[in-house]
Amino acid sequence: MSLMSKLLPVAAIAALPATAMAQPAVAAGASMGKGLAVMGGGLAVLGAGIGIGLIGKGATESMARQPETAGKIQTAAIILAVFIEGATLFAVAAGFLS
Repeated sequence: MSLMSKLLPVAAIAALPATAMAQPAVAAGASMGKGLAVMGGGLAVLGAGIGIGLIGKGATESMARQPETAGKIQTAAIILAVFIEGATLFAVAAGFLS
């Protein structure tokens, strides 16, 4: 089982709060209070932080077990973290713009 297939479910779970918070804000005519938008943005950031932490944990453990593949593992972990950050930024921006 490759590293990417191991880390991809973690990335999907981490991005879930970000996409869940973005859905109501994008809907036509949705009016969300500022307090709710701030709370939604906070949940999205919290979910992303947990997900990126899990990716880092998994990558570090994998590099400790197989040091010769550290470059590939590090590259995959950074790419997954960037995807999570992008989804989180979208959710926070959509929450504040509504």
